[in-house]
Amino acid sequence: MDEVVTNTKDDFLVELTAEVVAAYVSNNVVQTSDLPGLIANVHSALGSTASGENPTTERPKPAVPVRKSVQNDYIICLEDGMKFKSLKRHLMTYYSLTPDEYREKWGLPADYPMVAPAYAEARSRLAKEMGLGQKRKGGK
Repeated sequence: MDEVVTNTKDDFLVELTAEVVAAYVSNNVVQTSDLPGLIANVHSALGSTASGENPTTERPKPAVPVRKSVQNDYIICLEDGMKFKSLKRHLMTYYSLTPDEYREKWGLPADYPMVAPAYAEARSRLAKEMGLGQKRKGGK
């Protein structure tokens, strides 16, 4: 009599779980009482990966509340809590983040400032005093 073996997705998941757990146990000391939990964790992780589910990752906790991160004279970096007039260089140097990546990581709006409001105002005033942004009076 020919026996037809049906290898379902669940069977494959059990096989993978057994292989991973066996490899882990052969290289690490695991208490017998911890085996059921280990097996369940590996099975769950492989199952969520196989089903295409994204593991739920919590958004990192900012160094300061977002509302308090923008002050008139400085901006506080949500990564490390340091105060800056301009945040862009710090983000790239220490965290390799562009302003857009930083905003996305922390769930900030697209218009979230990278420069302290007072500093931006002072630079704007200085540029206007120098005549920048105006058409030239005659010339080439």
